Amino acid sequence: MPDDSSPLLEVRNLTKRFAGVAALKDVCISVQRGEVHGVIGENGAGKSTLMKILAGVQSQDSGEIYMDGKPVVIDSVQRALDLGIALIHQELNLADNLDVGANIFLGREPLRFGLIDFRKIAADAKRYVQLVGLDLSPATLVRTLSVGPQQLVEIAKALSVDARVLIMDEPTSSLSHHETEALFRVIETLRKQGVTVVYISHRLGEIERIADRVTVLRDGENAGQLSRKQISHDAMVELMVGRDISQYYARVDHEIGEPVLTVQGLRTQAWPAHELNFHVGAGEMVGVAGLVGAGRTEMLTTIFGVQRPFSGQVMVSGRKLELESCRDAIDAGVAMVPEDRKQQGLILEMGLRTNIGLPGLARHKIAGAFLNRGQERRDSDRMIAEMKIKTTSDAQQAQYLSGGNQQKVVIGKWLSMNPKVLLLDEPTRGVDIGAKQEIYRLMEELAERGVAILFVSSEMEEVLSMSDRTIVMHEGRITGQLDRDQLCEEAIMQLATGNRLVTTEA
Repeated sequence: MPDDSSPLLEVRNLTKRFAGVAALKDVCISVQRGEVHGVIGENGAGKSTLMKILAGVQSQDSGEIYMDGKPVVIDSVQRALDLGIALIHQELNLADNLDVGANIFLGREPLRFGLIDFRKIAADAKRYVQLVGLDLSPATLVRTLSVGPQQLVEIAKALSVDARVLIMDEPTSSLSHHETEALFRVIETLRKQGVTVVYISHRLGEIERIADRVTVLRDGENAGQLSRKQISHDAMVELMVGRDISQYYARVDHEIGEPVLTVQGLRTQAWPAHELNFHVGAGEMVGVAGLVGAGRTEMLTTIFGVQRPFSGQVMVSGRKLELESCRDAIDAGVAMVPEDRKQQGLILEMGLRTNIGLPGLARHKIAGAFLNRGQERRDSDRMIAEMKIKTTSDAQQAQYLSGGNQQKVVIGKWLSMNPKVLLLDEPTRGVDIGAKQEIYRLMEELAERGVAILFVSSEMEEVLSMSDRTIVMHEGRITGQLDRDQLCEEAIMQLATGNRLVTTEA
């Protein structure tokens, strides 16, 4: 920590309202030079709104911002960058038709004789790419990268600005364990160089590990602050939610029935050389672990019919699916919650009722062509109640919900179809501890009803705690399947890195 005790950046009594609802109410925060400052809170607590104001994306209604002890007005992203403040958004903000180097320097391209200096872009981009631990050429098209590497490109882009204050909003939400460790090394390097990192994360273990101080927000207000010595999981949770969550993963024993989902000899388009064989029983929760790029998402999307299988078959309750499209899977009772809720799970400009009703349009139509408004309303009312979605009404647009409530809408729209098989890709990505507990509770209830659940997760604790059995993948193949009594972090990581130390029959 630097000797200079005066804040580098300070916020005083910041207030922001949207449609009359206060997202921030007299929020105060100060960050020192060269510190890692954690900002935590449940979804809807105001974290992202605060950071967008600091980054010039939005403007406050009242309150003051100080930089180096002097009042400043941040009325644009460029003004924030000029002050040395850069924001790495939780949602990716890349041009996927451009290569990595072009994305890193987009809008700031170096010139030579009045023309873009592509050679300098390639050389400088390579340095930033290596800094975040990516082993790829700056000439790589962004669209060819999975979500994890794209997130690291976003971080490299922010580092290229030479920011004094680097705001990271859920930077590890799509990263593997290896990539996360690389990011932590970058953060430590930045700290030693005097760069301030404001780190927002729902992964409290990360905050506990790297933060020098923590500011906690609750319902748009300051809930408290913790010094380095005070930071602990329990202390953070208590300030975040105002209550003690004694059982985070509430697993209960329940009977597992006959196979509902059976996968035999399945070869995906992404990894056609490897066959996938496994089953999921009625009431069973099977976790899928592996490093980013292992083929987990591709397996789920193939089972759901988003991508046609290269070969092999998928059966639900003994019936073979043709999988010409997602409709075949939906008609057979398969539902899928995708990894990216905003791009693939919701139509953000539509209301909750419309979003929840989308999967059932064909099933509930009247006279072959008309929407069944009554059924749509009943489904939305039931899901809002069951999922405990915080909303003003079922007409509220999905884009105005917090991340946790958006995720509940995505899950709820498929539950309204009463599926036999539920595929979940990173079900708690980017949601707070309270929303996570609600999703875990729901998974337990569905398993108790006999729903077969196959879920992909990059959070080791989630896999270890929620799985009845775990499938581990590496480079498109299943390297092992672990029963609950075999589950441990070491066994999963060995299999995830390609070692076949433990195998059991599907």
